[in-house]
Amino acid sequence: MTYAVTDQCIRCKYQDCVDVCPVDAFREGQNMLVIDPEACIDCGVCEAECPAGAILPDSLVEPRWVALNAKYAPAWPVIRSRGRPFADADAWSGVPDKFEAHFSEEPGAGG
Repeated sequence: MTYAVTDQCIRCKYQDCVDVCPVDAFREGQNMLVIDPEACIDCGVCEAECPAGAILPDSLVEPRWVALNAKYAPAWPVIRSRGRPFADADAWSGVPDKFEAHFSEEPGAGG
């Protein structure tokens, strides 16, 4: 089992999870993070740190989120330290079904 980031991260990108990840499994996209399933050691510490509830075990999410994390992890840069969330992150937290209208395939800055 690994963990996967879902669309609840889109336009929030709080990044609290990055600071607690012991193996640098997070990758940064323009408007969300993903977890590299090859790097994730299934420790689960990131799940509790996510204010948006966007991180879940892969067994509890739709397969499309597991596939999305696996697809973009090799293409997006590693993020090793927490950056700033979007200024309007709190307004986007909890908004349902953000993927279709707001997901970006573009990589983030990494760090």
